[in-house]
Amino acid sequence: MATVGVAPGLSRKLKKVLESRTDSPDLLASLNTLSTFYTENTPQARRNLRSTIEKRCLSINHDFLRASDSAQQALDRVEEEVNALADCCDRIAKALNSCSATTGDIINTTERLRQELEITTQRQEIASCFLRDYQLSNEEINALREEELNENFFKALSHVQEIHANCKILLRTHHQRAGLELMDMMAVYQEGAYERLCRWVQAECRRLGDSDNPEVGELLKTAVRCLKERPVLFNYCAEEVANMRHNALFRRFLSALTRGGPGELPRPIEVHAHDPLRYVGDMLGWLHQALASERELVLVLLDPDAAVDTEPFAQRSSKITESDNGKTESDLKFVLDRIFEGVCRPFKVRVEQVLQSQPNLIIAYKLSNTLEFYCYTISDLLGRETSLCNTIWLLKDAAQKTFFDILKSRGEKLLRYPPLVAVDLSPPQALREGVSVLLEIIETHDSMMVPASGKKQPFDPVISALLDPIIQMCEQAAEAHKSKGVTHSSRRSRASTESGQMSKSSFDAILSNSSSTLSSQDSETPSKIFLINCLSAIQQPLLGHEVASEYAKNLGSMIDNHMNILVGKEVDAILRRCGLSKKMPYFRNSFNKEAVQAPLAEIEDTSPASLSECLKIFFGLILGSESSLPEFEQMQVPKLRADACLQVAKLLAEAYQLIYSAIMDPKNGYPDPKSLARHPPHQIQTILGF
Repeated sequence: MATVGVAPGLSRKLKKVLESRTDSPDLLASLNTLSTFYTENTPQARRNLRSTIEKRCLSINHDFLRASDSAQQALDRVEEEVNALADCCDRIAKALNSCSATTGDIINTTERLRQELEITTQRQEIASCFLRDYQLSNEEINALREEELNENFFKALSHVQEIHANCKILLRTHHQRAGLELMDMMAVYQEGAYERLCRWVQAECRRLGDSDNPEVGELLKTAVRCLKERPVLFNYCAEEVANMRHNALFRRFLSALTRGGPGELPRPIEVHAHDPLRYVGDMLGWLHQALASERELVLVLLDPDAAVDTEPFAQRSSKITESDNGKTESDLKFVLDRIFEGVCRPFKVRVEQVLQSQPNLIIAYKLSNTLEFYCYTISDLLGRETSLCNTIWLLKDAAQKTFFDILKSRGEKLLRYPPLVAVDLSPPQALREGVSVLLEIIETHDSMMVPASGKKQPFDPVISALLDPIIQMCEQAAEAHKSKGVTHSSRRSRASTESGQMSKSSFDAILSNSSSTLSSQDSETPSKIFLINCLSAIQQPLLGHEVASEYAKNLGSMIDNHMNILVGKEVDAILRRCGLSKKMPYFRNSFNKEAVQAPLAEIEDTSPASLSECLKIFFGLILGSESSLPEFEQMQVPKLRADACLQVAKLLAEAYQLIYSAIMDPKNGYPDPKSLARHPPHQIQTILGF
């Protein structure tokens, strides 16, 4: 079947139709609109589709014209009104053009007057500023001269000061004459105001003197601030304050001493006059409390802007010296010194009466410490170079002198009547009492209060003043005991020999005689033991106290010195009894290379026969009974007793070591040295117990 060809134009249309998208929004909207009036799909309707659409479009245009007809009419009316307004504006413009020619002179006059008004206003402001900065108002003049002193007075005075300062600026300009006249006028106002202010402050200060606990009002503080600009007037007021508070404090102090507080609470201070420590302490406490309150009051008066604190005077002085040249602290010190000057004499008289009443040693020391504590405490608040502080320092020195005078008289009494040495060589009762008193003083010293700016006084002078006379007393007693030849044996001799022992050998007789001689000590030995016992009785209680450590150390050196002397004399006595004492220099020289001497065996004192007899006695003492060597039984400290015995044994062993070495030395020419020195040194050391 043959294919029918399609016309090119139709082919393009078909292709265009086929390529067009049926889901586009515009196509869908057109079809929706078409469906509203294309209701029948008939061949006739399809042929008339174009005309139908055109009719539809024409109908829509007719509807639009009918709807816009009213709007067109409204626009016509608006155009008519605009044309009418344009005509009116033209008429107004013509009227204004005609008026501008006639009102030009008025406008020029108005502009000139406006400029003149601005100039006048500026001049008025300048005049007002000048009057404000360089003149006082009538109200301010009245406040300075007539009205009662109040805040308005100080505001007016401040304004006067401002005007005076402004005049200085005016003098730098070409208005110098006006500046000088204004300064003279303000100076008159200012001086009159300050004189009136000074009289008012003095009257207020007198009123403060009538009260025990005055209150300083803000108005008075402000007045003092102003007066600080006039140092002379300020000093007048400060002196007035000092005089008023001086009298008031004097009355209060006497009242506290004799009458006490309201209703006798607190009770009068003089009720406790029988108790020196409390009496003086209460007076010092009252003065310290009064100083704190008076210092607070004066500081508020003299320096109202300063914060009231309790800083030490030295610290405050250093701070204020940097900021205000110390002027405030100088005034404060002057006023407080004047206030407390009146109470110095009654306080001093009463403390001197206490010191003259001869208090006991402990009370005198506590009084000295209490006064010293308040010396530093009050100096911190008041300053060192003031009447009250000088009085307390003098009383402290007097109390200290009283304390040392008591110690001195106590020591002189002990030295005047030294006690007898006891049979057992024990320390005297006066020594024990003195040590007990010293321990109580040390306890007081350790517990006493120390201010922040002070320190504890050296305690060594107290110890020396108390113990040195006691030690001297013991030395005098020991010397008296020695001079009288009173000797007491520290151990008993063995029982006397029976009558049958008369037939013993000569060696046994010599040994028995030597033992008997050794049992009785030298007259100096009991004195040394007595001194050692006394020094030990002083040293032992002091060892636990730091303040007495140096003195205890010195006592230890003294004990060691006496121990060395005692041990040396005991060893020398033993060697002398054995006949070896005179021979020891020969033995020592034998080991001296520079010394020239004959062999020891050829010297008579160190011959074998003489040396043999001496060594027999020496061995007899060493190997004999326990009472052959000194045991220092009367020495009351066991450690010292043991040390003394040990030192005696060591020195004897050293002496025998020297003798043994000399005998065994071939150059000394002993024929049979081993038979002469039967015991080697280590055996002697073992026998002696070390």
